[in-house]
Amino acid sequence: MNETREVEAVVIGAGQAGLSSAYHLRRTGFEPDRDFVVLDRSPGPGGAWQFRWPSLTYGKVHGMHSLPGMELTDADPARPSAEVIGAYFDRYERTFDLRVRRPVEVRSVHEGEGGRLLVETSDGTWSTRALINATGTWNRPFWPRYPGQETFRGRQLHTAQYPGPEEFTGRRVVVVGGGASGTQHLLEIAPYAAATTWVTRRPPVFREGPFDQEAGRTSVALVEERVRQGLPPRSVVSVTGLPLNDAIRQGLADGVLDRQPMFDRITPEGVEWSDGGHRRHVAVDVILWATGFRAALDHLTPLRLREPGGGIRVEETRAVVDPRIHLVGYGPSASTIGANRAGRAAVRDIRRLLAEEPVAA
Repeated sequence: MNETREVEAVVIGAGQAGLSSAYHLRRTGFEPDRDFVVLDRSPGPGGAWQFRWPSLTYGKVHGMHSLPGMELTDADPARPSAEVIGAYFDRYERTFDLRVRRPVEVRSVHEGEGGRLLVETSDGTWSTRALINATGTWNRPFWPRYPGQETFRGRQLHTAQYPGPEEFTGRRVVVVGGGASGTQHLLEIAPYAAATTWVTRRPPVFREGPFDQEAGRTSVALVEERVRQGLPPRSVVSVTGLPLNDAIRQGLADGVLDRQPMFDRITPEGVEWSDGGHRRHVAVDVILWATGFRAALDHLTPLRLREPGGGIRVEETRAVVDPRIHLVGYGPSASTIGANRAGRAAVRDIRRLLAEEPVAA
């Protein structure tokens, strides 16, 4: 499609952050397809949730907050979260007539004429006065590099490819990563695997007691300060710690969550530590990298938003160097409740921007 279509705002991504933003655009008088458009690269509703492994049931999900205007009620805790949240997002899109276009891949965003932005996609080009980027992180799994990694004869996979625990039956598995995904993988895999080893770069920090509002505000403030300085956001667990729930307590007692320091190299048959001239080797069949994700922002590269520190400097949701662009679900708004609030804040700023700057002739 060669036609360039004009709208007031483009929303990229239809996960929690994108749908929240679209809802607030709709609620404040923007008409889908006429005034704004939502573009999503996924095959169906559900955001990144639709790709989660089947054993991640809704009951295991930590803190899924309802989208604005529609509560998520009566969800079966034993049902896969991909199904529960996928169905909820689908109902939400239809109820508020958000008309999400999918699958549409956004390839690049660059400067257009008259102060407008051009959004180049697999479905043609959109010209817009404002952009809400809500692309999350799922499409950018982070794979660390270690010496000898290319020589490993076993299987390597990332959390993004995790198929569920049964596939590791009888295997010797190393799980790398100290976040929630790493501990969930370990606890699931251990009953099936021949052996498991848990390695992390830093000792895990387990959090006792409830995660109250004060702790939440403190965590958000730490992440917010980083993005205000133009640094990449840190992982959630790095500021919140791991909740010490019954499953974690049992894993610690059973020795499943026996954390080892990060290995120094990968060999064809396993992983190896070097300590004062002594070497320790563990033979493994599978390395599972539960090493997190990075913000999916490559399509914004032509706009030169990144700071020398590697991140994008953001005030609330607004990119400091370009007020037309809002990052929702980035940094302090990466939580589900944070994404809801950020969507509302972004729309408020965009309405103000559009009121002050008429469309160029």
